[in-house]
Amino acid sequence: MTPSRDIGRLLEIMAALRTPGVGCPWDLQQSFATIAPYTIEEAYEVADAIERGDLEHLREELGDLLLQVVFHARMGEESGAFDFGGVVEAITEKMIRRHPHVFGDARDLTPNEVKALWGQIKAEEKRARPAPQAEGALGGVPAGLPALTRALKLQEKAGKVGFDWNDARAVLAKIREEIDEVEAEIDAGEQQAAAEEVGDLLFVVVNLARHLQADPETALRGANVKFERRFGYIEGALAAQGRRPEQATLAEMDALWNEAKAREKG
Repeated sequence: MTPSRDIGRLLEIMAALRTPGVGCPWDLQQSFATIAPYTIEEAYEVADAIERGDLEHLREELGDLLLQVVFHARMGEESGAFDFGGVVEAITEKMIRRHPHVFGDARDLTPNEVKALWGQIKAEEKRARPAPQAEGALGGVPAGLPALTRALKLQEKAGKVGFDWNDARAVLAKIREEIDEVEAEIDAGEQQAAAEEVGDLLFVVVNLARHLQADPETALRGANVKFERRFGYIEGALAAQGRRPEQATLAEMDALWNEAKAREKG
């Protein structure tokens, strides 16, 4: 096998890896269910490379994500359900169907009109697709999504049928209420109940992000980067004094944290 820019070579490599007797023992043991976590992980790696602006790393991570698609397609082919060509055909059909303003008669649409049309076409596709059972207003949100993303999608669906707050300030009031409930459970010594209330609090915070038109996953990623940067400042300042974080008091580290914040604002 030699590297190639042709997708056919990647399909050949995966077929070789999944060939009983001569393929890779680990790859041969895998199933859709066991590979799914890796697919999610690779999608996050793509998002991380984008967040860092590392285009070379992004190229590699997109390749890893493509490998996940090829892996699933190969297992689909082995089971007689579908193959890679079927995957490509399905997405090309969908993209043409959902872009009538490009490939059809609809023209000169604004971005908001395009988004509305996309949603309308998706709804029509869903109605046309045979469903094993009736779904409620919250149906169709995959359980395997990251918790923040799934919370956002559930809230969006509930909002479409009128179960929503009117503005961000109303959500803030609910956040304060949830914080009070967490505090009450902590005071009562009910750790498990407090943990459940923290879940409710996180859910409402996602709703606040939605009302502010902010993606909660992106917002939290930004907060993680900010935390790493400021904690790095703490470590650097202490290292200049010949010390490590574990050798400093919480008050000292908190003062350095505030110093890092002030420098960023400055």
